[in-house]
Order: sequence, then C-alpha cells, then structure tokens
Amino acid sequence: MSKNTDKNSYTIIFAIVMVLVVGSLLAGVAQGLKSKITLNERFEKMQNILYAMGVNENEGDGDINFISTDKVEEVFATKIKKQLVIQGDDVTEDPEAYLIDIKKEETKAKDPNYERRLPLFVGEKDGQTLYIIPMRGKGLWDAIWGFVAVDKSLVVQGVFFDHAGETPGLGAEIKQRYFMDDFEGENIMDGDTFKGITVAKGNNDPINENKADNKVDAIAGATITGDGVTAMIKKDVRMYLPYLKSINQ
Repeated sequence: MSKNTDKNSYTIIFAIVMVLVVGSLLAGVAQGLKSKITLNERFEKMQNILYAMGVNENEGDGDINFISTDKVEEVFATKIKKQLVIQGDDVTEDPEAYLIDIKKEETKAKDPNYERRLPLFVGEKDGQTLYIIPMRGKGLWDAIWGFVAVDKSLVVQGVFFDHAGETPGLGAEIKQRYFMDDFEGENIMDGDTFKGITVAKGNNDPINENKADNKVDAIAGATITGDGVTAMIKKDVRMYLPYLKSINQ
C-alpha cells in the first residue's frame, strides 16, 4: 500500500471520528437544552398557578412579579395542598397533575371513547382553600390560556392570563394587572346557574364595582380577544362544575 493510500485512509478515519465526536457533543448539548427548557416550563406553570391564587411578589399597583425560580418549587409545594385529576366520575391525586397538557387532552377528547383528564389544583392562602382551574382558548391571532382560582362558594379570587400572539396594546392587555384584577370577586354562578364571566363591551362599570353581574369591562379595541377569554372561561370551567358543586354538599 502506498504512502498516499495510507494518508487517505487515515484522513477518512479521522473525519469519521470527528463526525462521531461532534455528533455526540451536539446531542449532549441538545439534551441539556431540552432539560433546561423542560425545567423552565415546569417553573412557569408553577408560577402561573400561584399567581392566579394571589401568591406572587407584586409590590406596586401595576406590578406582575412571579415567585422567583429559585423559590417557586418550595412555595408551590407549600401552597398547593393537592393536585387532582378528574376523569369522568373518578378523582385521583397526582403530584404531577400540573404537567398535564390540556391542549393535547382536548384533542384526545374528540375521540368519544376517550375520557378527558382534567387537572385541578387545591391551594391554601391565608387560611382559605382555593381551587385553581387551567383554561385554554383562542384569541384573535393564536392561543390564549390561563388559570382561574375560586373559593368554595365559586367566587373568583384571582386569575392569570397569557397569549401566544395577541396585538400589543390591544388583545395582549389580557395579561396586564388592570384587566386581571377586575375578575377578583366575580361569581361564576348566578344562583344555581353557571354563567362564567363575560368580558363585556359597554359594561358601563369601568372600575368594576358590580360583582354580581358576571361581567368585567372589555379592553378597548380588543373585542375578539375579549370574546375568546369569555368563551375560554365558559368552556373550560364548566367541565369542573360537578366536582366544584360537590365540595359544598
């Protein structure tokens, strides 16, 4: 075998080894990034659930400050007393119910033979038991989602909303304090009838003094996003009614 042949062979072998090494390194980086993203997603869900029940680091009137990531696991474990999964008539505890993807569950539920899993979080704040419900809907441009916390009388104690692509200054305002705070004190029931909460244009209650009308004031110029919030609450909270009514029996 000539020296050139040997050299070419070594070059090919070296190239193969480098490809394998680089591939292994990239795989390791990707796996590490995936783990980090998963951890960040876990923290974000915990923060959002806690925020809905009024556990946050807000100071000023317009602040939206979540429990910091270095503390959120400990606070979540302290404030969330139970994580439940409702599936038909069955209610079970699951310490990772907060990881249930409600979008995927909604898709699976299109199969009439599939019983959708509904995660519910039972929290405690200032000696009061709260029930935190996840929600997902459609805004003007893309998905909207959030959590609503109610007490055993089904009065809203707090909410959190977010969105994937609503218009800045308009629909995107659903995640601002002035909008979210309006929901506190609203009742999702009217006597024995489920009403949800309507984001109402022309509500004529700009500072939301009337807490018995099942309405909050709409965001100017964001009618479709507001309608999406209304529909999301009515669609998703309704599914929890059998369980929520049972806690008062």
